[in-house]
Amino acid sequence: MTSFTTSVSGLATDVQLPDGQVTFPAVLIRTPYDRHSHRAELRGWARRGFAALAQDVRGRYASPGEWRPYEREAADGADTARWIRRQTWSDGRLVACGASYAAHCALALALEGPEDARPDAVIAAVPALGAADTAREPSGVERLWNRAGWWAAHGDRPDSDESALAKALAADPDLLSHLPLVKLPGRLGRELPSWEGLWCRRERGRLVSRAAAARMPLLAVGGHHDHFAEDTVELWRRWGGPSARLLMGPWGHGLVAAPGPGAYPEHRLRLGELYADWARAALEGRLREGRAGALALGGGPLWVAPDIMGDSYAPNLRLLRGAAFTADPERPVSSVELAVPADGEPDRCVLVTPPLPRPLDAFGPAEVRLRATADTPSADWVARLVALSPEGRAVRIGVGIVRRAEPPYSSKEFTIPIGRLARRLPAGTRLRLEIAGHHFPAHARNPHTGDDPITATRLIASRRRVDPTGLELRLAALRTRPTPTDPALEIPR
Repeated sequence: MTSFTTSVSGLATDVQLPDGQVTFPAVLIRTPYDRHSHRAELRGWARRGFAALAQDVRGRYASPGEWRPYEREAADGADTARWIRRQTWSDGRLVACGASYAAHCALALALEGPEDARPDAVIAAVPALGAADTAREPSGVERLWNRAGWWAAHGDRPDSDESALAKALAADPDLLSHLPLVKLPGRLGRELPSWEGLWCRRERGRLVSRAAAARMPLLAVGGHHDHFAEDTVELWRRWGGPSARLLMGPWGHGLVAAPGPGAYPEHRLRLGELYADWARAALEGRLREGRAGALALGGGPLWVAPDIMGDSYAPNLRLLRGAAFTADPERPVSSVELAVPADGEPDRCVLVTPPLPRPLDAFGPAEVRLRATADTPSADWVARLVALSPEGRAVRIGVGIVRRAEPPYSSKEFTIPIGRLARRLPAGTRLRLEIAGHHFPAHARNPHTGDDPITATRLIASRRRVDPTGLELRLAALRTRPTPTDPALEIPR
């Protein structure tokens, strides 16, 4: 194999070429996380007959310029794609590939780049679709922990410090509690001019809205425990290209390197081999048309097709405590701890099911429907679903949060989506449902005043009331064991 480093439109680029051929299809990875971290990946692609390139995006590591997250990636990617296709070793075919922010780069090139520069296929793993998409839930609620960690580590600097937030929290455990949140950079001891601008970005869904116009195959890869899981599924669902594949396992943002609860040995796939097999089939036009893929059923070794539809299932819920509770942003419900206080004034509504008489395969969308009131003009409503094993172990299996603005004390019916579940729950499991007003620090605290949570300087408590007779948890459940699928065979088919 031949490897070299070059400059493409001023951007530092590593190139790895296979042996034994004259021309090759190419794989392009554009990343803000240091192109050198992809050396082993480039060698893997080259061993499989692909010219492989990793490039530092503008303003990061060895690439000069100003680092502006989620800007310029289509233009810089287009310059690089054109350069690749002009090389004597290129056969003209190109796969744009990446995970997280690098997936954004691949999708920006595919969906917003000029026609002559667009790739022939796209691999988008745990895709960070855009600034607004990563900063907020679909309901608009701010993802505080995730964005604070990312901006502290990578924002407005040419390199990264993955431990930046952890070090700041060690010095001040209440770091994320200080108001206003817009002043967080000063408490980090960093200049982060883009932090405030992040929260002004509300154009969520820009790339997904363009997905229907895509004309190339897509492989979308995600984890059920990844904070971008719903975005990954929506990208696959909206893709307009000739073929779209979805691969979802019981993983976190690090995919197979970050297995979550319910992961089995069968879920530790060799993603590099799978990507290469899919890319070869995509470039050769051998992929079956339409949407297909493989989803893991956490808690069991099964992989099933993503288009399987579960039957509607509404488990019986018994109120334990907190039909009336106080959501106090000074003492918010923790997004980290799963223990529920058994005494004192309730800080959430808690309901529980009887033990499951038989195993339950929860597979598909889940939601909570309820009627509730708040005495404040703005209120966040969190629904957290926890599985309690017969041994007493608690595992979070779904969370949803919505923000509602309406006159105080108005009793309204509404729905809280809690995502797509894909988990086998053994007999004897009980489901605990919590309805709360905060989910901190994963999400910014609603101050309940109607002010923006990022700029608010004043917090007030919110008294809530939930009508337990009108509350319903709805799951999709598989009544029979579905036909299993093999991801290594299904994805490149």
